[in-house]
Amino acid sequence: MQRSVAKNLLKRNVINHRTLPKIALSEKSIDENQYRKTEVVGRFPNSLSVENLRQPNAISVSSSSSIMNKINRAPCDVFLNHRGIDTKRTVVSLLYDHLYRLKLRPFLDNKNMKPGDKLFEKINDAIKGCKIGVLVFSPRYCESYFCLHELALMMETKKKIIPIFCDIKPSKLGVINNGSIPQKEVERFNLALEEAKHTVGLTFNSQEGRSTLVML
Repeated sequence: MQRSVAKNLLKRNVINHRTLPKIALSEKSIDENQYRKTEVVGRFPNSLSVENLRQPNAISVSSSSSIMNKINRAPCDVFLNHRGIDTKRTVVSLLYDHLYRLKLRPFLDNKNMKPGDKLFEKINDAIKGCKIGVLVFSPRYCESYFCLHELALMMETKKKIIPIFCDIKPSKLGVINNGSIPQKEVERFNLALEEAKHTVGLTFNSQEGRSTLVML
């Protein structure tokens, strides 16, 4: 029987309603091959409620200041860090759709970017402006420079993160220097990975459609 992630987290008293969102995972068939995927249904804590996340940083006192608030508003509330080839069509797409319905303004590259956008600039701005980062680790995650850069930037800017280990154990995550990445960057990425691996998160098995709490 599939277990509710939210109940699992609360039962172990690792988190409460003020620290992480309540999340429940349910399984669905994604296509004729009957693979399984998850639908993430959740509610953010009080400090990250829909009302608070949509609140402009400053109170408008005139029409002009109201316009400036909209211009200066962060591009997203939740940044979805993932390896597209592994999870974009399953866990991440469902998570994006649900957050969007909740009006929590998630950021997903193929949804939020358009032709002509500068890749690094757009992504960096989204990460720096977001309130929370969801890290979806997968078997080929560490092969992507972009995934690792996004992860490192979130750690460096002290964002609140929620790791999801999809079909991979935390201990299996690591960056090997094959010469294509400067050693300084490799060290930066591995440092960020270590921090993420030691953050309370979730594991998900896409074949069984089950999720569990993971703590190192």
